[in-house]
Amino acid sequence: MAKTIAQEFKKGLWDEIPPFRLVLGLCPTLAVTTSAENGIGMGLATTFVLVCSNMLVSVLRGIIPSKIRVPCFIIIIATFVIMVELLMQAFTYGLFLNLGIFIPLIVVNCIVLGRAEAFASKNKFLPSLADGLGIGVGYTLSLGVLGSIRESLGSGTIFGNAVFGPNFQPFEFMVQAPGAFMALGLLLCIMNILGKK
Repeated sequence: MAKTIAQEFKKGLWDEIPPFRLVLGLCPTLAVTTSAENGIGMGLATTFVLVCSNMLVSVLRGIIPSKIRVPCFIIIIATFVIMVELLMQAFTYGLFLNLGIFIPLIVVNCIVLGRAEAFASKNKFLPSLADGLGIGVGYTLSLGVLGSIRESLGSGTIFGNAVFGPNFQPFEFMVQAPGAFMALGLLLCIMNILGKK
């Protein structure tokens, strides 16, 4: 049992890492990763919703009628998104403003609904918890790495701290939409190369 739970957690860190292996959640991935802080903040918010909704869907899987399961999953997910939104407004207001509309849009994030439908609705509590946590941590790491690359090259900073000398000329396009696509494409290429080895 412990081995199965560990496997469910680990798959989200490499085999099923959302933006690179499942190619899901790309809209917030591209939009909010102008900085490492935004990327990690969005990843943690999504992880909270993913873990909580996976656990509740797993517990209620025998009660929810199959004909209305998707609307029920969306109500469960929306409840946790509202909780995250209120918590961010209370404790990390600056980050909440930076992420803007992408916090409420977690409700329709393919990763969260996909995990509820494909995994939590068919598995017990602990594997569902491990699945949600693994996928969430993998997503957070992905957004953090992408945000760090874009921020360091586009602004010369990471978490607001300068990483290059005073003569560094930032590649401003890295913090714009073309830079998001380019950085994501390069990371996808690296992941595919490493995956083949």
